[in-house]
Amino acid sequence: MEQKIKDKVKEAFAAVLPITGIVLAISVFLIPMELGNIVMFLTGAVMLVIGMGFFQLGAEMAMTPLGEGIGVMISKTRSLPVVIIMGFLMGTMITIAEPDLQVLAEQIPSVPNHILTLAVAVGVGIFFVIAILRILLHINLSVLLIGLYGLLFIAACFTPRDFLAVSFDSGGVTTGPITVPFIMAMGVGMASVRGDKNAADDSFGLVALSSIGPVLAVLILGCFFRPEEASHQIFYVPDVTTTRDVAREFLIGIPHYAKEVFVSLIPVLAVFFIFSS
Repeated sequence: MEQKIKDKVKEAFAAVLPITGIVLAISVFLIPMELGNIVMFLTGAVMLVIGMGFFQLGAEMAMTPLGEGIGVMISKTRSLPVVIIMGFLMGTMITIAEPDLQVLAEQIPSVPNHILTLAVAVGVGIFFVIAILRILLHINLSVLLIGLYGLLFIAACFTPRDFLAVSFDSGGVTTGPITVPFIMAMGVGMASVRGDKNAADDSFGLVALSSIGPVLAVLILGCFFRPEEASHQIFYVPDVTTTRDVAREFLIGIPHYAKEVFVSLIPVLAVFFIFSS
């Protein structure tokens, strides 16, 4: 366990180091920053490395085995309604736990956060079911993708222009650090039950199909909400001059973000207890 933690922290450090170096170089040569803000940035970078390391460790040791186990159970289930219900619930609950979705919701002020979160999660759930049925029914992936993306472009013709860019960006929700390990692990688990020659190939494509759900969901929301009626909140940089100010800002923010993490993990805990009982 200790070695795994070290490996994950090293991976996170290698990922964070380049962007940290770029930001520091820009702050020195192009846009000078106050010393307090630089200290705050470096403190956040250190916390990001540690957090990403533990996050990746948890995803590898918990989310992947859970996804594979559920995938095997779905493949062995004979009842199609049960498969549809399980797939929909899994896709919806895992998406609600995705941190990327919380970031997306904050970037679209014209749509209430809870409505956007629920709409995107339901969209992923529906298309995750389609992805599961494709594996079970041996439907060609390329044909299905062409048809569904054609549906997206038709829906885009009826959506306000201001919603088009963010709609297609919302597909990134299904490429987040929680959703990807879980969905891909389910695909591997479902394919492992099959013994035919196409089983390995069919284990892929779940993320691609699930990514259509958020795009379509936001396109539909665009028909009911108007971005020009929303008011954007201006983000401000905290005024910090000493290390005590930096510590105070982080201590103030930790309870808020800890609450968000706890709420996001409730669906994952629900999935665990449902399938472990």
